[in-house]
Amino acid sequence: MVVSQTRKLTSMKAMAETTTTTEDVYDDAYEEKQGPRPLQIVWRNVLLMSLLHVGALYGLTILPSVSFLTLMWTGVCFIVSALGITAGAHRLWSHRSFKASLPLRIFLAVANTMAFQNDIYEWARDHRVHHKFSETDADPHNARRGFFFAHIGWLLVRKHPEVIDKGCKLELTDLKADGVVMFQRRHYKLSVLVICFLIPTLVPWYFWGESLLTGYFVPCLLRYTVVLNATWLVNSAAHMWGMRPYDNNINPRENKFVAFSAIGEGFHNYHHTFPHDYATSEFGSRLNLTKAFIDLMCFFGLAKDCRRVTPETIMARVQRTGDGSHKSG
Repeated sequence: MVVSQTRKLTSMKAMAETTTTTEDVYDDAYEEKQGPRPLQIVWRNVLLMSLLHVGALYGLTILPSVSFLTLMWTGVCFIVSALGITAGAHRLWSHRSFKASLPLRIFLAVANTMAFQNDIYEWARDHRVHHKFSETDADPHNARRGFFFAHIGWLLVRKHPEVIDKGCKLELTDLKADGVVMFQRRHYKLSVLVICFLIPTLVPWYFWGESLLTGYFVPCLLRYTVVLNATWLVNSAAHMWGMRPYDNNINPRENKFVAFSAIGEGFHNYHHTFPHDYATSEFGSRLNLTKAFIDLMCFFGLAKDCRRVTPETIMARVQRTGDGSHKSG
């Protein structure tokens, strides 16, 4: 049995590279089904999201009275959480745009757990569906349904049946073969409680005497809510406002505000045009802390094989499908 499982795991790993070259590529042959969209509100999610944002607003009001060390800790938790999404769930596991060593994969899985935006397996699955069926009913956060739906509304209702159907049809072989991904998935609820909520709250209280109330509302709830909204802006604002220098035929845009708030994820027209580029931009580390982080990991030997698009390919695409707004450098 052990030999059989080992062979199966080896086979799955061998298929991983091939799998991700097709599962996140836009499918222009897909046709939406006609008829009204089902809309079933999940009231539990509405209540929890409302309470979360109320708690974050309270955290915002007490921010002036928070100690410098707690503010620094909040910033650290924000960056770690954000990297768990941008470098981890997105660029590594959704698109396989670079390779990461085991220590780096463990760090990114922990960081992703602190971000608490579903486990890596589910996040990457839904993101591949988003790319493959972008701006259709099979897209989990279809921006054609409006800003609110693309930003947070999609989390307050049941998934469209097409999202579920298309997600089930992806093989996800590479994710199933990744022991770090599957370990996190098995232990997700407990690890979220500890890493997303307890650690951010207790560290300021234990090490420098911050009140538990402040620890809970600022580095925990406020930080968590800001990371959530920064991520959601990629789905909403970056699909609505900005230029389309690489492909004028798709909705995603270049949005510098989103790039800043989501540490490099706002160059969205580029990303949807070239989804396998680890930088998600042709402009280096400018407004792109995630790329700088991955480059640093490469310097230390913890990451390698970063995938890039050649300048010639970029310019050819700009001239063929861009909106004329492209500026080099």
